[in-house]
Amino acid sequence: MHSFLSPGKAPLTLSLEENSSPTESQKQCEVRRNLDQRDSSGSAEEQRAPNTPKQNLEDSTSIPAPPTAGRGKGKKGAPKKVSQRNRKVTDYYPIRRSSRKSKSELKSEEQRHIDDLIRNGTEEGLKVSHMEGKGRGVFADRRFQKGQFVVEYHGDLVQMAEAKSREATYSKDPATGCYMYYFQYLGKTYCVDATMETDRLGRLVNHSKSGNLQTKLHDVGGVPHLILVASRDIQKGEELLYDYGDRSKEAIMAHPWLKH
Repeated sequence: MHSFLSPGKAPLTLSLEENSSPTESQKQCEVRRNLDQRDSSGSAEEQRAPNTPKQNLEDSTSIPAPPTAGRGKGKKGAPKKVSQRNRKVTDYYPIRRSSRKSKSELKSEEQRHIDDLIRNGTEEGLKVSHMEGKGRGVFADRRFQKGQFVVEYHGDLVQMAEAKSREATYSKDPATGCYMYYFQYLGKTYCVDATMETDRLGRLVNHSKSGNLQTKLHDVGGVPHLILVASRDIQKGEELLYDYGDRSKEAIMAHPWLKH
């Protein structure tokens, strides 16, 4: 470069090695070059929102995309519903069924047991003894519980007309005892005639107004049977007694012991 300030002097040559500081024009060129590079780079910095920190792309980690709505079966866009059955206690614990029988079951068993005793003519736990001034009587040979079947008053089951005819015949013989028992069943009057001597013990049970037995009707196949059951607990050795229920003057005159 030639100096225009001192025309008479020799030209001045600048050495780059001796003067390494940039001139003003070089600074301007450098600034202009940086601006040109920034304009041509098209970097994502100009597209970022202001105040957004610059992210190092090399260190950044990829973020997985959210699950797409509507995957699987079902309506479009709706999440899949998992169907679950309502659980009950019995799904985890077995049902415990009580082995205890109900009252109706126990009563039904007792009815069938009495049916068998009547059909078979069973008379257990009884014995006959003779008493001075009283004659024969039936005694308990074992313990009976209240309500338990003891014995059947067994004889011929006849209707009212036949019973009255037989009673008239028996009255002609003073030696013949009275073993006829009248009762009502389904609107009709029946009689059990146990006058004929047999090995059945029910006909020998004596009378007492405060006895330990009571009469009861028991149906077996539609046929009524007159049975005697314990009205209280009965101990072994007790005489078995029940109230004949005849309070007529004629009966008391013929059989004074009916008053007791």
